[in-house]
Amino acid sequence: MHSTNVIRPPSTAGLVGVRLKILRTAAIELTTNGSALKEALMSGFNVTYSDCGTQPCPNPGYSSKWWNRSFKGVVAGIVGTIAVIFVMIICYLKREQLSNMGVISKKKTEDNQYAKDFIMNQGSLAPKQYSYSNIKKMTHSFKNKLGQGGYGSVYKGKLLDSRLVAVKVINELKGNGEEFINEVASISRTSHVNVVTLLGYCYERTKRVLVYEFMPNGSLDKFICDLESSSTNCQLEQRTLFEIAVGVARGLEYLYRGCSTRILHFDIKLQNILLDDDFSPKISDFGLARLCQKKESIVSMLGARGTIGYIAPEVFSRNFGGVSHKSDVYSYGMLILEIAGVRENFDAEVSHTSERYFPDWIYQNLNLDENVENTSVLTEEDEQMKRKMI
Repeated sequence: MHSTNVIRPPSTAGLVGVRLKILRTAAIELTTNGSALKEALMSGFNVTYSDCGTQPCPNPGYSSKWWNRSFKGVVAGIVGTIAVIFVMIICYLKREQLSNMGVISKKKTEDNQYAKDFIMNQGSLAPKQYSYSNIKKMTHSFKNKLGQGGYGSVYKGKLLDSRLVAVKVINELKGNGEEFINEVASISRTSHVNVVTLLGYCYERTKRVLVYEFMPNGSLDKFICDLESSSTNCQLEQRTLFEIAVGVARGLEYLYRGCSTRILHFDIKLQNILLDDDFSPKISDFGLARLCQKKESIVSMLGARGTIGYIAPEVFSRNFGGVSHKSDVYSYGMLILEIAGVRENFDAEVSHTSERYFPDWIYQNLNLDENVENTSVLTEEDEQMKRKMI
């Protein structure tokens, strides 16, 4: 018997198929005739095997290594692709946001920079700038609230040198923060006994805070009572009221003539007149103020500004004339009439008569030498001071 030259395929996992190649001149047909198969087996034949198609098969274990490397490569490629797509999405969304919100985002950035530049251009006149964390420390995390307004809230605070301060936190950010800029720029130019002192400010993104000197007696409106009030806490002597009226007038005159740049306040009212421990008045709240050169007598404005009841006619409607510092004088006059108690009498009379124009009512009563004062008992000296104010 010829020795069989048989190469048996190794028992290695991963062999997919076996191809048999019989190297003989006669073809062997595997049929039901078992003698032919027996003769082939007895004669011997060569066997080759492969799991790589028609290519030579590598050594055992190569397939598994190739698969591991391929798998890792695919995973790395997928992760890299996802990362690139993620970055592209972020960049696209950011660009779309800046494009779609250009009027807001871009403008806000420009406005913030403009505000900072505007404030810093004040040079030595610029007040101290505080961080928002410092503001929280000086107010003990806004513990003691002094008041609330349409702009935000006012809190009591203390500086490192133990000075008390009033911290005004701006909650209503109107437009591009023009009111905040106006207040810092305007008040930084002032130094007068009848104008409140700005000690510092905070400007951090949406955090806008003003730090003022503390006025222990609060605002003037707390000391002006209506006719039906029986409270004595808000009553001041006539002499004190007269001095307050004179002090406010001096403060306004300083804003018009004493500063290098004329300042028009546009919001003179009881709530914006603060009183120190000696009841000396100080003009505050310059959020609506306008800066103008001294040579300018008429200023241009878009829309009315101020508080109903104090606004001069020309500020409300240009048909009455141009807007100037005289518009503040009108508001000051309305404030004085409130201090004198005349407006209270007018309000009481209007309740049971036809509607009348307040300044016209004052003018007619003074011409007729009628009593336009309140019904409280006054000395002769008090009556003279009140009539001077009127």
